[in-house]
Amino acid sequence: MDTVVTRQRLFVFYLVPDFTLLAFSSAVEALRLANYVLGHEAYIWRLVSADGNKVRASCGVSFDTDNDVATERQALSRGERPFMTVVCAGQYVERHADKPAEAWLRQCRQNGVAVASLCTGAHILARAKLLDDKKCVIHWENFPSFVEQFRGACVRTSLFEIDGGIHTCAGGTASFDMMLHIIQRDFGEAVVSGVCEMAFVDRVRSPTDRQRRPSARRAEVLHSEIANLIERMQETLTEPLPVDELMAGIRLTRRQVERIFRSELGSSPARYYMRLRLERARLLLSQMTTPIVEVAIASGFNSASHFSKCYRDTYGCSPQQTRKHKNLTLSAA
Repeated sequence: MDTVVTRQRLFVFYLVPDFTLLAFSSAVEALRLANYVLGHEAYIWRLVSADGNKVRASCGVSFDTDNDVATERQALSRGERPFMTVVCAGQYVERHADKPAEAWLRQCRQNGVAVASLCTGAHILARAKLLDDKKCVIHWENFPSFVEQFRGACVRTSLFEIDGGIHTCAGGTASFDMMLHIIQRDFGEAVVSGVCEMAFVDRVRSPTDRQRRPSARRAEVLHSEIANLIERMQETLTEPLPVDELMAGIRLTRRQVERIFRSELGSSPARYYMRLRLERARLLLSQMTTPIVEVAIASGFNSASHFSKCYRDTYGCSPQQTRKHKNLTLSAA
């Protein structure tokens, strides 16, 4: 355990419209429960929005805030530094670009304040140029579009990453794990165990734990070698490899792999690989305005026509129809 913290840790939570409530509440509840276990307020927090007004979460619940970004910047200028500034985002994060907020986040780092993101908050850190050459994570659903937009970031698929003074987490309950890591560093395992008992959490996940992608979950339970193969597939979606090449070093025969895939995942390894590429394409279409031919290339297709045919066969609609539906959804939001 590091030296026990004797000063209060102030967390500033910057709420971006449509932020994910689960990620935010998981982080705050970890701190609240730590205070309960310790018997004193070791951690305090305040809520901030761009203009100081209420912010609505993606579930429709609105939160009052304590400050606006301008006030926070003035506090920094006076030497009043929080321990950490946490960016909480969620849906439609691309629509909430805010230059003053990005400048404030850069100012935080320049003044030695740790900066963190929950869920899609990594988008805002990346736009503020804080993730260049930094290890970081984002929710698996946003991973394809994020790596296309921010080539300078070292994006991982783990639950959370800490690189210097930059903390990023995938969102959801991974926020709880990231905060437990901070609490453990400040007060040790006994306090973390107490928090877990209060929250009915039976295991503290480490930064290296991978996000549980829906497409791979059953295979991970079935056989670690199959999980490794699927991981290789996911890492090579832009430049697909022959299945035999992906299987190099796998301690199963081709026949065993084929049998497990067909009996438990309902397809051949090659078809499953294709489905992962098309899933990536669908996410890119719904999250970005990139031309469809570029989406095809980013998903490992050399031909736009072949991509369109495979996409229609799988989803029953064309890539253009998916893009149109996405635009209509954004217009109605």
